[in-house]
Amino acid sequence: MTRLTALALPLIALALAPTAARADVVAKAASPDGHITLTISLDGEGRPSYAVQRNGKPLIADSRLGFMFTDAPKIERNLTLADSKQASSDTSWTQPWGEWTRIRDHHNELKLVFREKGDLQREMDMTFRLFDDGVAFRYSLPDQANLHHANIAEELTQFAFAQGGTAWWKPAYEWNREEYLYNRTPLDAVGTAQTVMTVKLADGTHVALHEAALVDYAGMNLARAEGNTFRADLTPGAGAPKVSRDAGFSTPWRTIAVADDAAGLYMNHMILNLNEPNKLGDVSWIKPGKFVGVWWNMIKGEWSWARGPKHGATTANVRRYIDFAAASGIPAVLVEGWNVGWDGNWFGNGNEMNFSQPTEDFDADGLAAYAKSKGVTLIGHHETGGSASHYDGQLDSAFKWAADHGEQVVKTGYVTDAGQIERVDADGAKHREWHEGQWMVNHYLRVVQTAAKYHVSIDSHEPVKDTGLRRTYPNWVAREGGRGMEYNAWVGGKNPPEHEANLVFTQLLGGPMDFTPGVLSLSGSEGSTIHSTIAKQLALYVVLYSPVVMAADTPENYARYPGPFQFIKDVPTDWSDTRALNGEVGDYVTIARKAKGSDDWYLGAVGDEQARSSKVTLDFLDAGRSYTAEIYRDGPGADYRTEARHAIMIEKKQVKKGDVLAIDLAPGGGQAIRFVASGGKRER
Repeated sequence: MTRLTALALPLIALALAPTAARADVVAKAASPDGHITLTISLDGEGRPSYAVQRNGKPLIADSRLGFMFTDAPKIERNLTLADSKQASSDTSWTQPWGEWTRIRDHHNELKLVFREKGDLQREMDMTFRLFDDGVAFRYSLPDQANLHHANIAEELTQFAFAQGGTAWWKPAYEWNREEYLYNRTPLDAVGTAQTVMTVKLADGTHVALHEAALVDYAGMNLARAEGNTFRADLTPGAGAPKVSRDAGFSTPWRTIAVADDAAGLYMNHMILNLNEPNKLGDVSWIKPGKFVGVWWNMIKGEWSWARGPKHGATTANVRRYIDFAAASGIPAVLVEGWNVGWDGNWFGNGNEMNFSQPTEDFDADGLAAYAKSKGVTLIGHHETGGSASHYDGQLDSAFKWAADHGEQVVKTGYVTDAGQIERVDADGAKHREWHEGQWMVNHYLRVVQTAAKYHVSIDSHEPVKDTGLRRTYPNWVAREGGRGMEYNAWVGGKNPPEHEANLVFTQLLGGPMDFTPGVLSLSGSEGSTIHSTIAKQLALYVVLYSPVVMAADTPENYARYPGPFQFIKDVPTDWSDTRALNGEVGDYVTIARKAKGSDDWYLGAVGDEQARSSKVTLDFLDAGRSYTAEIYRDGPGADYRTEARHAIMIEKKQVKKGDVLAIDLAPGGGQAIRFVASGGKRER
């Protein structure tokens, strides 16, 4: 195992002006395979910086570190390296659900203590972890004589790319939260970006910037400083400090994932490995699975959440969906609009929402019993309208009610403009918060922790971004946090064909997304067309990972397409292994996954607006075994721009390990394959 080296080199006193002071390397570290190296420097004024090299070439040039406070001098200048320690670790752990059953955590660690040379003598600790495919670091501020509480105005963390490139990013601080399409721009043309931001550097190296283990802290965005240098930009709260905490804490990890290509980025496990192990104990009650829902007709405007003649969540409608789910082998039914509070203008004002009081036309007790008799469970829905404090006051009663009615999953929502979450303090003072500010980060976790007490899992919509906390709290099963299928329901502003190939290599590097695929009708409101083929809708079940996945179309539409619907019925949502076979950000991607508890594999491939072809070698299949490949591919002339978007070919062929398959994608197209192992275990 490669060992870390740490060098404490004396600072050289220079008589030069501070701006000309050179930096001295005071510590070094390397990844286990030695390909990634880290250097820590202090300049002549005692300013610390870090730099990252890969294969001997600069990746991240010297980048600043430190803090600014609202009520104390910054920690950034006149520092000395007071201590350094090294460690190595190579362990594995098991996920209760996920894309891989076993995760290896192999890293080298460097811990540093920086101390001010001035009167305050404050310490700032740093921990760096180097993996073979990335670098992560975080700060710790210990409780000390001159720092008992930290009111952080801003981090001074920088990410200075050593070369230019192309970036895929979406803007921060806009009104529609995270729900924006990804921009593709030169690196030096990025504005203020949300993470994950993915970069293809000039030499072809792929890098993704994000964060891990976001707890009791403000979410990090990336503001371009100048050229190819970015700085951390913490999401504000209602008050002056962006983060306020008693000293004796660590920040989230700042993560730099690195790979030769886009597919390599997807195979990175760093985000999960940087989170703490499961804190919930036995989580056998968490059940991944598919669901249908009283939803698509409401998104299209044909039904309503509010009571009245168009109300969707009626006893009759829900019974019909329960019957459909049971007949299709789909274990759950989502119901939105079942509770009191939806009447009137609830957007940004959910103070009338009651999450344990159903409307008079929704027989909650009867439907729970009926669903149970059919082997189906209901998925609850708690839409707060951004009234987070109002929801806080109901958490225990709401999740007890959900558990009493057999709901294993609850979908939460925070539909209000960014910066408009309503917070009400104990003294009645009202404030407005951002979805990813420190107060809301804590709120989302309170919801997950309370739900766990009642054995309920959470699918967050309008959420805080995913930073791997599903490892620590496995009942945080999914979240939205981007433009999902609902945008395809509306006449204007539909997702373009490249959207999903962007998501795989950006947002989904953070974790699962509840995208709600499977609209086989390819039709939204007023008959507007979706920019997809049917085969692509099927492929999304493999390509866009989530342990809870919706079959988003209506029972009537699935009855029109029984052949393609068979794949939706068959495809699982929990996996033992995953391989990203190929891909380019925003262009195409092919992913293969092995069903947990089964010998079967599934493959999904999606493209963009162009027709695309690639070849994949089936080296993921078991040797010495034959498989029946059930192939769902774009039919002759398929094209998202024409009626031929519905053209699909369904065929079977025998394959084995090592065979090569051609993956041909129509414009806006996709391909889905189920590989059924001969004599193997099959699992739906």
